Amino acid sequence: MRLFSVGPGTPDTASGSGAPAQAVHATAPLPHPSAPIPVVGPGIGTGLRVPIGETGIRTFPLILGGAEFGWNTDAETATRILDRYLEFGGNAVHTADSFAAGRSEHIIGRWVATRANRDDIVLNVRVGGHPDNPGLGSVNLVRAVEGSLTRLGVDSIDVLYLDGSSDDGSTLEDTLATAEWLVETGKIRTLGAFGFTPERLVEARILASAGYPRIEVLDEPYNLLRRQGFEGDLRLVAAAQGLAVTPSHALEHGFLSGRHRSKQALQGVRGMQLRGNINRRGIKVLRALDIAASELQVPVAAVAIGWLLAQRTITAPIVNAFATDQVDELIQGAGVALGRAQLAELTKAAG
Repeated sequence: MRLFSVGPGTPDTASGSGAPAQAVHATAPLPHPSAPIPVVGPGIGTGLRVPIGETGIRTFPLILGGAEFGWNTDAETATRILDRYLEFGGNAVHTADSFAAGRSEHIIGRWVATRANRDDIVLNVRVGGHPDNPGLGSVNLVRAVEGSLTRLGVDSIDVLYLDGSSDDGSTLEDTLATAEWLVETGKIRTLGAFGFTPERLVEARILASAGYPRIEVLDEPYNLLRRQGFEGDLRLVAAAQGLAVTPSHALEHGFLSGRHRSKQALQGVRGMQLRGNINRRGIKVLRALDIAASELQVPVAAVAIGWLLAQRTITAPIVNAFATDQVDELIQGAGVALGRAQLAELTKAAG
């Protein structure tokens, strides 16, 4: 069933009657009482929420990332992207103090303030990568959280991801002790981890049994092409600990959207990121995505998201967009139900 079909007049035949559902917009005529229940248009996702582990927080199954805000996407475009995501029922935004040196947080903060929707948004922030407050040492962690709160213009962060991708010499015990103070003061609600090894997650759970705050959420780059880092010990530990996994790089820098298939047109940093996937394996994956997208009549990006959501332990992928039409494509991934044969073909293509 296609839960999300976007754009005025987009047909929906998933009801089985073959009759298109009416698009939900201001000028649409009232449907006949016997017409299929509409599953098209803005607002349909407001009732679609999944729990983030045992935190008590519920999120839309796609988290909108702000990695491009203030870098490849200006403030005006970013605001339109955020509005479009919210319009279709999205309620979770992810950013980091290192994204565009904090400009991403500024943009999201202004959006939250002007829309007055803080209570409706699950705000996810990663810290530890800002050049002014690097690492997870006690002093820098407090400064990083205070800096993020100031740039965002809010009093608290719902999920604080600890960036463990760089070793600054700090001990996990000191980091969690500092995080405990941040929780007690109401500056953060729950803890997440980014770049943590399986061994470090086990250490964190041992410390939690001694009274330190638990890590409840895990962000690990993961998608149809990038599987090796997560599938293995990390997934086993995440499942054993009941972690909610919110993988970033869900579309591998946009490659899995199917928009980029030739090296000649790729330039700059983004081009270098994409070029590495334009090979035999990458093209094979795109062909498998094309087939599934044609069968389901959804965008290629939606199929890539659907594959992720079908994987064990995955709660809500983090997705980035450059324009509102990309949000329209991505949002359909929350309603894609891939069959076993389609999942098998996609997994086989990725090797």
